[in-house]
Amino acid sequence: MPDDQQVIAPVPTPVTGSDVPQFSTAEYAHIPGTERCRICGNVVAGEYFRVNSQMACGKCAAEAREGQPSDSHAAFARALMFGAGAAVLGLILYSTVEIVTGWSIGYLALAVGWLVAKGMMKGSNGMGGRRYQIAAVLLTYASISLSAVPVGISYAIKNAKPAQTQKADNGGDSAIVTDDAAKAQSAGPTIKPSMGKLLGQLLLYGLASPFLELQNPGSGLIGLVILFVGLSIAFRMTAAKPLEVDGPYRVTG
Repeated sequence: MPDDQQVIAPVPTPVTGSDVPQFSTAEYAHIPGTERCRICGNVVAGEYFRVNSQMACGKCAAEAREGQPSDSHAAFARALMFGAGAAVLGLILYSTVEIVTGWSIGYLALAVGWLVAKGMMKGSNGMGGRRYQIAAVLLTYASISLSAVPVGISYAIKNAKPAQTQKADNGGDSAIVTDDAAKAQSAGPTIKPSMGKLLGQLLLYGLASPFLELQNPGSGLIGLVILFVGLSIAFRMTAAKPLEVDGPYRVTG
């Protein structure tokens, strides 16, 4: 190339507005028919609303503007499932602490009430109301009272071992043992309770255990007061919340 030849740089082609990447606008992939109302569970199409920041269909949004949505069976079912799981977790926590430490820590009832209510509100996506409150109280009471069943079983097993050891040490009284065995055989076979009946008895014992503690009036009364506070926590946390309705918004395709 001659030294005096001018080099001409290519002129860049103008980029149209449609070809410019829009970094300020986020676009999400949409799969039609996947959005569902978080209250009733129906598919949301066309437009949607937000009730307390949760996606809702037009019907549930209209009911929310008037008060608590009536068609919330799906939310209530999820709340029951999450609440039941929390109640089982609370039962395990309550009974494990008492079995390991040997102490009956009544203040754990407060934690169980909070745990059950938190689980129910998580399952319902923040939806509350009277039936949620009743369910939370029943699940909390069942979780706390039925913890007496595994505690009682553990106590019976621990006390059975020393009794068996003492019986084995009394080997010199074999004649008395033989005489007792002969009397037991002559009395006929013993009738063992069925598994269903045994479970029913354990269930009734567990549900009544908070009131059975009143045999010791001092600690029993304190335990009932703490239990009532735990139930109150579950009741208050699952109350109906003020509903904020925003929208409508378009479902982007």
